[in-house]
Amino acid sequence: MKKIIIENLKTLFYALVIAILIRSLLLQPFYIPSSSMEPSLLVGDRLFVTKLSYGYSKHSFPFSLGPIKNRIFFSEPIRGDVIVFKTPTDNRTDYIKRLIGLPGDKIQFIDGNLYLNNVEILKSKINYKSKIYCGETNVDTTVFKEMLLNKKEYLITYFNYGSYQNSDEFIVPKDHYFFLGDNRDCSKDSRFLSSVGFVHKNNLVGKAQFIFFSTNIKEGSIFNIMNWKNILRVDRFFKKIN
Repeated sequence: MKKIIIENLKTLFYALVIAILIRSLLLQPFYIPSSSMEPSLLVGDRLFVTKLSYGYSKHSFPFSLGPIKNRIFFSEPIRGDVIVFKTPTDNRTDYIKRLIGLPGDKIQFIDGNLYLNNVEILKSKINYKSKIYCGETNVDTTVFKEMLLNKKEYLITYFNYGSYQNSDEFIVPKDHYFFLGDNRDCSKDSRFLSSVGFVHKNNLVGKAQFIFFSTNIKEGSIFNIMNWKNILRVDRFFKKIN
């Protein structure tokens, strides 16, 4: 009996070690709890983030307890990547946003338009009437397709009324990055220096790659099998993140 217990404990230990290694070095699942990345990511999306994309730091490991002082095997992120990072204010909270500014870049909003290194980032209106959640509020918005200087395209949204218009000029420091949410008027991101601000490369966790599961939590619990047709967003399963 004692031998069986020891063998079971060994199996559990090995399984735990393997799970930690996979989570730290390869893939980590994340849940989207807010609407700051709508329409690209919805509340209730579950996605996988790849750890190898930008190399490893202490934040690659559970509870940021990795034995790494600085980043190793570093690869420069590409402008437009959707990235999970630890917020600089506490080095603990996970945020997911889109990378807009690289080290040395200048970013500014003028009359509601985004400028990168004094060049206006083009956006084309694709939907005149749309409703996007901001917290619990359903807001009238307009959806645009935005194209960065490297030709990366994705969807963004702005409120029809009271939209973000002007900002100071942000100059991204060395080894730091500037992030924005796709739901531009409902996102706490690098524009807010006291809460997020510029993100150091050591705070990058990984690149968001694809959604593996998604539920509409406003339709109820996943355990309500009879309502799965409204709860499960099957069309989002295994959807690649742009």
